[in-house]
Amino acid sequence: MSRLLGREDDLPRIIDRIVATYDEVPKINHLGERPLPAREAALEILDGLKEILYPGYFGRRHITAVNVRYHIGDRIYQVYRMLAEQIYRSMLHECRRTAERQCEHCEDLAAEAAMAFLQRVPGVQRLLEEDVQAALEGDPAARSLDEVIFSYPGVEAITVYRVAHELWELKVPLLPRIMTEIAHGATGIDIHPGARIGRRFFIDHGTGVVIGETCEIGNNVKIYQGVTLGAMSFPKDESGRLIRGLKRHPTIEDDVTIYSGATLLGGETVVGRASTIGGNVWLTHSVPPNSIVMTEEPALVVAEKRRPGANGA
Repeated sequence: MSRLLGREDDLPRIIDRIVATYDEVPKINHLGERPLPAREAALEILDGLKEILYPGYFGRRHITAVNVRYHIGDRIYQVYRMLAEQIYRSMLHECRRTAERQCEHCEDLAAEAAMAFLQRVPGVQRLLEEDVQAALEGDPAARSLDEVIFSYPGVEAITVYRVAHELWELKVPLLPRIMTEIAHGATGIDIHPGARIGRRFFIDHGTGVVIGETCEIGNNVKIYQGVTLGAMSFPKDESGRLIRGLKRHPTIEDDVTIYSGATLLGGETVVGRASTIGGNVWLTHSVPPNSIVMTEEPALVVAEKRRPGANGA
C-alpha cells in the first residue's frame, strides 16, 4: 500500500475533531437550514444577462433580426427561472436572520421581484450603451465599441453593478452583493450595489477602484485605477455596535474626473461639478464646482550610485 494512502487511518479522528467544532462556531455554519443562494448560480445568471444585454457578443453569437426573439426569449425564460430561485433563497436567508420577518409569501415575492427586474432590463441596456460609448470616447487607446465591450474591466464591473443595483432597489437581499463580489474578483473593481451612479460612467484601467455603498455619482464621471470613494469612520451606538444606514461616502457631481490613486472619504464630502481631482490626492472635505485639486510635486533626490569597490568597500 502507498505510504500516502496508509496515513488515511488518521482521518476518522480528524473528521471527528472538525465536526465537533461546528457546535462551537454556530455563526459560520449553515447546517440544517434552508439552502442559501449559490455563487455558481449567480454567475450563471450574470452570464445569461450579458447575453441579453449585449446580444451577439456573448453566448450565442449567430443572432440575427430574424431569430433574435427566439434565442433571446429562450434565454430570458432561463434567466427568470434561475433568478426567481436565487431571490427566493435570498429571502429565506433574510427571514432566518431577522426574526420579525415571515416566510409564508417568499415564493410569491421572489417571482414578483424577478419579473420586476426583467421589466427594468431595457433601461439597463440604455445606460450600458452610454457607459460603453463613454469608454470609447474617454480612452484614446480604444479602437472600437467591440474592443470596449469584450476587454475593458471597467465595463464588466459597471455591467454587473447596473444589474445588481436594480436588484438592490427592489430590496432583494444578499444576491446583489454576491454579484458585485463576483465582478470584484474578476476585475479588481469593488462597487457596492447600493451606490447611486449616473449616466455615461467610465472607469479607466480600474484595478483597485473602491466605490462605497452610499456614494452618489453624477453623469459623465470618469475615474482611474486605485481610486477610493470611502468612509471616514464608522460611528457606533451606546452598545458599541455600528450605526447603519448613514451617508458615509462622498458625493461626486457631474463631469468630474478623478485620477489614479486618489482617496476621497466621508459622507459630507462633495466634489463640485466639472472638478478634477489629481493623482494621489487625499481629500476629506468638499470642493466647489470647477476646482482642480492636486498635491504639490514632491522633491526628488537623484544621486549617483556608489560603484562596487569604491572607498574601500
